[in-house]
Amino acid sequence: MKKLLPLFALLLCLSCNHSGSNSSDFDVDLIQNPNSAGGYNQSVGLPSIVFDADLHDFGRISEGESISYSFHFTNKGDGDLVISGCHASCGCTVADYPKGRIAPGGEGYVTVTFNSRGKVGQQYQEVVVSSNSQPSRKVLKITAQIAN
Repeated sequence: MKKLLPLFALLLCLSCNHSGSNSSDFDVDLIQNPNSAGGYNQSVGLPSIVFDADLHDFGRISEGESISYSFHFTNKGDGDLVISGCHASCGCTVADYPKGRIAPGGEGYVTVTFNSRGKVGQQYQEVVVSSNSQPSRKVLKITAQIAN
């Protein structure tokens, strides 16, 4: 048994090595962070994600409905915007977002879908949008009053 432990450790280390190619269609050089130890290269502009609104109230809905809202945004910065992910506060909420680069002045939508199955009363959910802009996280909020 003691002889197998180093073998298992070696296999675990080898399985965690992800040296394969990056399947995304953008360069990691697009990810700029002026707060990093190396500082920020002033010759490259930062993107800035600006949403028209960060809160949407669905109003009164029936229990079991699945509803969606698209939050409109614009890249008001000087560099290409890349959204790396959207994370909801609950499994009843999911978000869809553009997967590629958004050039300066470009626009897009983060579509949030809320499933009210099993929910009653006032609901409040958040979706955190992570990107390469400053600040790197933006919180979108939805609310609904669910009648049973």
